[in-house]
Amino acid sequence: MSNPIKLILAALLLLCLAKMPYGYYELVRTIAMVGFIILGYEVHLQKRKVETIIYITLALLFQPFFKIALGRELWNVVDVIVAILLLVSILIKSKRHDNKPDIEVSKPKKDKT
Repeated sequence: MSNPIKLILAALLLLCLAKMPYGYYELVRTIAMVGFIILGYEVHLQKRKVETIIYITLALLFQPFFKIALGRELWNVVDVIVAILLLVSILIKSKRHDNKPDIEVSKPKKDKT
């Protein structure tokens, strides 16, 4: 479920580079916060602490309640970097799954006779 969320977030963040109405940026902040919380929860269940901290930090950065004023140029840089990292994480995850064999071969058990 995390790959579709990552793709949607990356697309929304990259669209922030275009001149959009202010409401779009508010919507993106809210969607990004929710998306990063979901991603953080998923990796937390897998006991991946570093990724959990990263996603929760991103959720706090993008949250719409207490806005962090970085300026449009710096927000554009942040949006692009986060979007690229989300896309790279999808590629890394898919490569990790491609290297696993389809069938796991178990070793025969030894008889105790």
